[in-house]
Amino acid sequence: MSLLAKAFGALSNKLPNGVLTAATAAYFKVNAVRKLGLRGTHSGQHLFQSSTMRVKIIPALTDNYMYLLVDETTKEAAIIDPVAPEAVLEAVKAENVSLTSVLTTHHHWDHAGGNKKLSELASNLSVYGGDDRIDALTEKVSHGDILTVGSLQVQCLFTPCHTTGHICYFVTSKDESEAPIVFTGDTLFLGGCGRFFEGTAVQMHKALIEILGELPNETKVFCGHEYSLQNLRFCAHVEPDNAQVKAKIEWCQEQRSMDPPQPTVPSTIGEEKQINPFMRVNEAPVQAHAGKTDAVETMAAIRGEKDNFK
Repeated sequence: MSLLAKAFGALSNKLPNGVLTAATAAYFKVNAVRKLGLRGTHSGQHLFQSSTMRVKIIPALTDNYMYLLVDETTKEAAIIDPVAPEAVLEAVKAENVSLTSVLTTHHHWDHAGGNKKLSELASNLSVYGGDDRIDALTEKVSHGDILTVGSLQVQCLFTPCHTTGHICYFVTSKDESEAPIVFTGDTLFLGGCGRFFEGTAVQMHKALIEILGELPNETKVFCGHEYSLQNLRFCAHVEPDNAQVKAKIEWCQEQRSMDPPQPTVPSTIGEEKQINPFMRVNEAPVQAHAGKTDAVETMAAIRGEKDNFK
């Protein structure tokens, strides 16, 4: 994890928000150019499509993902965490859809930092989120609130811990045969979870086990970053005999070895329950690794270990 990630925890509640935002934006932009060049991206764009909805995976910065969610019935669209507004508008044009809303998972610049500019470039956008610190916010949401994108239903899931106002967005269609999807920001990653910058193990346990873990197993998980291989190395460290983890590592390595590298998202809730130690804190092997018998204490122990895992 970068020095910036460690700095967030120490500084996010101490510096004026404007100062921290400017410093963070500069870091991310410079780091992206340094790692990827002026026009490079960390992954190729990819389109996930069903009969009722479409999700365009749009890479941004060094490892972020933005997602264009499209209702196939009305061609209405929402963008999740549009940190790179120009790339968003290119995707909107390419997909020939009408962008009406922004779904923001949390206030960190690499997720919400493009909201203001996008709102200036695209008129009449509704900007949703669960935190007053989110740029250009027009409608604050809370747990259980229902939004719509065309004929799609979007349920807001309050998952505080990484930040105090983090929201995940659970999307279903009228066609009950279609697998639902969830945009999890920095709460749930493939094989991992977000740092506890503003919350506790109790909160992350509730978010992962009691909220996201209760979604249908077939729910497709679109997370905020391409952290999969890093996370899966830790999964294998916690559960070295977990065959599903080994198989997922091999698959992710294949995806990332392509030219351009391909995204490893989405996973599914059911798959995360098999490979992700943070969703397996009730399982004996994970508790044994942590040296704990309580799920919340196990959550705290393995997050602390992951924070310093090389």
